[in-house]
Amino acid sequence: MRRNYTSVVLFFALFLGIYMVTVAGNLGMIVLIRVNVRLHTPMYSSSFHLSFVDLCFSSNRKTISYPACLVQCYFFIALVHVEIYILAVMAFDRYMAICNPLLYGSRMSKGVCTSLIMVPYVYGALTGLMETMWTYSLVFCGPNEINHFYCADPPLIKLACSDTYNKELSMFVVAGFNFTYSLLIILISYIYIFPAILRVRSTEGRRKVFSTCGSHLTSVIVFYATLFLMYLRPPSKDFVEQGKMVAVFYSTVIPMWNPMIYSLRNKDVKEALTKELIYFSSVYFQD
Repeated sequence: MRRNYTSVVLFFALFLGIYMVTVAGNLGMIVLIRVNVRLHTPMYSSSFHLSFVDLCFSSNRKTISYPACLVQCYFFIALVHVEIYILAVMAFDRYMAICNPLLYGSRMSKGVCTSLIMVPYVYGALTGLMETMWTYSLVFCGPNEINHFYCADPPLIKLACSDTYNKELSMFVVAGFNFTYSLLIILISYIYIFPAILRVRSTEGRRKVFSTCGSHLTSVIVFYATLFLMYLRPPSKDFVEQGKMVAVFYSTVIPMWNPMIYSLRNKDVKEALTKELIYFSSVYFQD
């Protein structure tokens, strides 16, 4: 009994620490990009929204009502689709910056960037609504305890006592199409980016481009691998159990990971952070 209590305390301290780092990291990226003029570019605008979405992913409650569960399910599906297409937008932005640097300023205007960011939010909202309506049509007449850490489609499907064929088919088709399409945008962008990087003559310039693209690719690989494990398999008992472990990684590690790799591996972000820290320190000591 005492050993179990100790384990609970240790896990609580671990996940509390991860949660605090996640909130601080993503909130810090949002504030830094907002206050530093050097980061008011299309690339960092995408990073701003990526941090916002990751911040939304990191909060959950243990006990939840049925309407609140549907709302949580809606936001989860919507935010997943927002994030996959923001990652695709970031890949396209890097393609334009690296392969068409002379046209970058005119092609990636403020209006174009706003549209590229708003489309994922609108599309994610509509997709989340459609999938949540399919979940709402299911009948739940058995146990009301979800075998998961939050309301998500696979564990909810396992609780339903009505026919789930249409819901499962919709989930696989929508997830398969959107994951494949957004990933295709990223792959095509990098098919053009990698040869362009090799044509960069200066070692410093090539290193900077590799660093920027490496951060993005790391996020893409971790994010998509997690999603494929969570959604593109039939919701069996073993699948749900494995999905719980993947969900912990998805809702805690990934939101913490993204701001870390975009800050620690990015020279512009590190310089902007250092500048802001020096500024606030000087203001604090003057006061």
